[in-house]
Amino acid sequence: MTKQDTPLTGDALIKEVCRQIRVARSYWDAHNNAACRGERDRALALYNTLTKEEKDQIPQVLRVWLRYRSEKYSSSCLSAIQYGMMEYINV
Repeated sequence: MTKQDTPLTGDALIKEVCRQIRVARSYWDAHNNAACRGERDRALALYNTLTKEEKDQIPQVLRVWLRYRSEKYSSSCLSAIQYGMMEYINV
């Protein structure tokens, strides 16, 4: 796969974000967590470059999945959960 010389914009960017979210979802369904995390992170990075109007063009199902997985399984949330568990174990 070759890198593009020009960054994606407009409809091409929206299609790429949707594609990456769908790929991440397929990895999630296949229980391939590491691959899912990588694709989700790439999709989220591109998603955060979109304007509000462009974000509204992403299907709601994909937006909700991306937001839910990103909040639930972000590294900061996991470390807080692990810290809480360690605190409980040490009691």
